[in-house]
Amino acid sequence: QALSSQPWSPDAVQAALKEGRPVLVNFTADWCVTCKLNERAALSRAGTAKALQETNTLYLVGDWTSRDAAIAAELERHGRSGVPLYLLYPPGQTEPRILPQLLTEGLVVNALTETRR
Repeated sequence: QALSSQPWSPDAVQAALKEGRPVLVNFTADWCVTCKLNERAALSRAGTAKALQETNTLYLVGDWTSRDAAIAAELERHGRSGVPLYLLYPPGQTEPRILPQLLTEGLVVNALTETRR
C-alpha cells in the first residue's frame, strides 16, 4: 500500500519545517528500478507508515519521470545526477540528512524516529 504523499516543492518543505514538522522527500521516477524496489521494500510498509504518523512527518514525492527542471536542480544541489534520492529534514534544520539509495523498512523507521531526539 502506497503511503499518502503530497507533491514535492521547496515551498512545501519550508512550510512543514516552519511548523516544526520533519519532512521526508522521495525523488523517484516510473522508470527507476531501484526506486520501485525501495517503494516495495521500505516505503509501502506498515512500519514506515506508522513511524511517519507517530513523528508527524510530511511525506513528499518528487516525480522525475518527465525530467522536471526544479527536481533536476534539487538533485544536483545534493550531488546527484539522477534518482533515487531520499532526503530527511529534521525539525529546525535547513539541511537534510541524505538517506542511502537502497532502503529497508528498519532504516527508514530508525531515521524517522531519530528526528524526535
